[in-house]
Amino acid sequence: MAGGVGSRFWPMSTTERPKQFIDVLGVGRTLIQLTCDRFAGIVAPENIWVVTNKNYADVVAEQLPDVPKGNILLEPCRRNTAPCIAYVSWKIKSIDKKANIVVTPSDHVVLNTPEFQRVISQCMAFTAETDAIVTLGMKPNRPETGYGYIQADLTYSSTRNKEIFRVDSFKEKPDLATAEEYIKNPSFFWNAGIFIWRVETIVNALRVYAPAINSIFEDLLAVYGSEKEQEAIDKMFPECESISIDYAIMEKAEEIFVCPADFGWSDLGTWGSLLQQTKKDLYGNSLIGENVSVFDTKNCIIHATDEKQVVVQGLDGYIVAEKDNRLLICKLSEEQRIKQYTGQN
Repeated sequence: MAGGVGSRFWPMSTTERPKQFIDVLGVGRTLIQLTCDRFAGIVAPENIWVVTNKNYADVVAEQLPDVPKGNILLEPCRRNTAPCIAYVSWKIKSIDKKANIVVTPSDHVVLNTPEFQRVISQCMAFTAETDAIVTLGMKPNRPETGYGYIQADLTYSSTRNKEIFRVDSFKEKPDLATAEEYIKNPSFFWNAGIFIWRVETIVNALRVYAPAINSIFEDLLAVYGSEKEQEAIDKMFPECESISIDYAIMEKAEEIFVCPADFGWSDLGTWGSLLQQTKKDLYGNSLIGENVSVFDTKNCIIHATDEKQVVVQGLDGYIVAEKDNRLLICKLSEEQRIKQYTGQN
């Protein structure tokens, strides 16, 4: 899923080029490229599908040259994750009725790729043999208020896989006091928005729990793969309700399982989360760029990858970032106000 406008990493990311298409980590690969990279050996490039906004068609094709252009599906407008998943699921079903699918955002970070691959492979083996819907639950390490939570029933694991448990309930993003209670309970996990299921499982769930959305894409079966497909999608996609897959399916369906996992995951929703996920010096600074120097500075994230010399002295708890003649200097505690001054969504 690569249609989000993720412009929170201004000045690097903008609504014209959201965070999934930029090298946030300073490793020479964008987030969407890293997402594809970690599926190497699990999914062949010809079986990777990208659902994105029409405005990003060219950048997706440029950054993922091994993915067939026909596998890049274009949304004419934003309608959240349920219509996105419904579209690609019916598209895949028109080609392979027995397909086993992993749905993942394109703008998250995973630090331990081997463990990610192990978990995904186990979950795919589980869903291949069942009608289960599996979601990944990240083991929390702090009382995070920016994530939804999954409460698992840890009383019994699945007989097919001892690492997979039934979901007891989904929880909305909590306030701090509630989040602090959640992390005291070992049955609570962060909701990473990564799902595994057979294509037949998800389309059946869509038929039952989201029939209005489902009928739009099921009725288009005859045009998938033809010259009429994009025209039909442009016409019908805006008719979809804007709703997440969590609300549309996950909170209603019965055969829902969670696989607790710990592979260094973050949705990188803020500069602060990037600071937490990247390597830091002895003073808590994350320096991303080849020519960055700091003195008397601590707890800062400094992102300067355009080969300019950057010297920072005397800051504590700041963001310093530059890109394309735009410079940001902002307190980490005030970063939610950035969009107020930059016009980003």
